[in-house]
Parts: sequence; C-alpha cells; structure tokens
Amino acid sequence: MCALREMRLIWLKTVVHSELLVNLNKYEKTEMKEWVYLFMKVQTEIEKKLEAGLTPHVCLVENESQNHNVPPGSESHFKLTLVSDVFDGKMLVARHKMIYQILADELKSGVHALALHTYTKDEWDARQSAPESPPCLGGGK
Repeated sequence: MCALREMRLIWLKTVVHSELLVNLNKYEKTEMKEWVYLFMKVQTEIEKKLEAGLTPHVCLVENESQNHNVPPGSESHFKLTLVSDVFDGKMLVARHKMIYQILADELKSGVHALALHTYTKDEWDARQSAPESPPCLGGGK
C-alpha cells in the first residue's frame, strides 16, 4: 500500500473514531479533510437531505459501518437520531416512512441499514439521548 494512502486511511480512522490526531502538519490536515469530505459523500448527502426535509432541532448521522462485516471506509450502515416538529402527532411507523421517502435514493444505491431514532421536541427533552446500537451479530463480525 502506498505510504500516503496508508497515512490517509490511518487519519480517516482517527477522525471517524474521534481519537487524537498527531504528527500531521497544517497542509496535510487541510488536504486530508478535503479527502475525507469526498470519502464521506453518502453521510454528507444523508445529512443534507434530512436537514432540508425535516428541519430538525437535532440531526445526528453516525456511520456505523465499521461495526459490520463490510470493507473499510464503507458507508452502508447508519444510525440516525432526529428531533423534529414534523414528528408531532405522528406514530413511529409514519416517522420512519418519512425518512425512508427522503432517503429513497440512498437506500437504492448502497445504504444497507438505518437505525432510526426519531423524537418530538418533548420526547427528546425527556431523554436527551438515543440508545446505543447493539453489536453486529452477523456477517462474520
């Protein structure tokens, strides 16, 4: 593996997992931030579409693909935590249908799983967090 590619993959893992980034000068950090932005294209699109479609108070999109038996850098499994006024008066199934409709293209082209945590403002104020995702039990993980 090329040294620069290996360094970028190490840097990506560091950023994605919120670990400490060391030994990179300012130019390298800037260059790699741009590379990660391109690399995290699916997550970025999901965030944009949810922001536009739901105008949420909270919109957390977490790529959990690394917890599954998929190639490194995959964008196939996501945990979504959303708090929006559009969920007021809607049952859980209706909320999920809204999200599936907004993300229809992503679900047709590579997104394999969504863990959906949808809340009204009052529901969120009462709990302040979504549950942790369980460990993957399939696919050799």
